[in-house]
Amino acid sequence: MEQNDIFAMVRGNLSTVIPELDADEITMDATLTDLGCNSIDRAEVVTMTMSDMGIHVPVMEFQEAGDIRSLVRLLARHTA
Repeated sequence: MEQNDIFAMVRGNLSTVIPELDADEITMDATLTDLGCNSIDRAEVVTMTMSDMGIHVPVMEFQEAGDIRSLVRLLARHTA
């Protein structure tokens, strides 16, 4: 799966979790916290995206995902 496709999934899930979020604010360099996500929102976005992709990523690996770009790269590494 291409990183652009994963980014689109993350972006769509962010819009679902935080509908008042302006889609233009969701960039690869933004962090979920900067976009107004609390810890529950962040977990929901990640869980929804992993479900959409049909993958499982160990929770400890998400410590390295500081921004959306690193999150997308992490998720991409777990695709078959």
